[in-house]
Amino acid sequence: MIKVIVIGSGNVAQHLITAFQNAEKTESGISLIQVFARKRESLAAIIPIQKVTNEFSELLEADLYIIAVSDDAIEAVSNELLFKNRLVAHTSGSIPMTVLNDNNRKAVFYPLQSFTKGAAVDFKTIPLCLEAENSIDFHTLNKVGKIISDHATAINSQQRKALHVAAVFANNFSNHLYQIANDICVANKVPFAVLKPLILETAKKIATLDPEQAQTGPAKRNDQLTIEAHEAFINDDNQLKIYKLLTQSIQHNGKKL
Repeated sequence: MIKVIVIGSGNVAQHLITAFQNAEKTESGISLIQVFARKRESLAAIIPIQKVTNEFSELLEADLYIIAVSDDAIEAVSNELLFKNRLVAHTSGSIPMTVLNDNNRKAVFYPLQSFTKGAAVDFKTIPLCLEAENSIDFHTLNKVGKIISDHATAINSQQRKALHVAAVFANNFSNHLYQIANDICVANKVPFAVLKPLILETAKKIATLDPEQAQTGPAKRNDQLTIEAHEAFINDDNQLKIYKLLTQSIQHNGKKL
């Protein structure tokens, strides 16, 4: 039985806690023996409160400690761990493994997904990017990862950094574009819901097509009349800058402008 402790109480921590508890129900070979949260009551709705501690001195001995806190707190939290030579992983996509305290063996257990507190996810579908300092510790990480996800794989630090940047473009930036589209709809008394089938179809295409193949629109067609009409219509300076930049990027096929 692989014993796991999660340190943290935010979005990622809560989804990991839920995933591990679901795995325990299937007699999977892992056990979430404890969780650390500075405010124990913040986790009362998802895990028995007796399994939660807010004292580092009370942390039990485990095979894997997963630090699931904000990026800027990872180093400080790892420095507060009182034990030595145990396997400690963080869950960040952008922070190097080296920020973890040298007292313990270092690893990364990065779930590539956008988490929202209270919104259920199927953890089995989430890619888990794993990294460790040695093959024995990677074996432990990989075993734990494959229990809660069907997509656990080795990813080195440089690859993880690239994935995190790519994810910002694919997820955060695209969602911001939805926000701009919503603002344009609201300003012109058009329901944003009209665009949802288009958004879903665009996402669906990526399952079978390369993004370059799936690209459509006036920039792809080099339809200058439509582009000029759109630019004349947009009266928000920020929206116009974004429109022009993305149009140029599509026309240059992502090459340096």
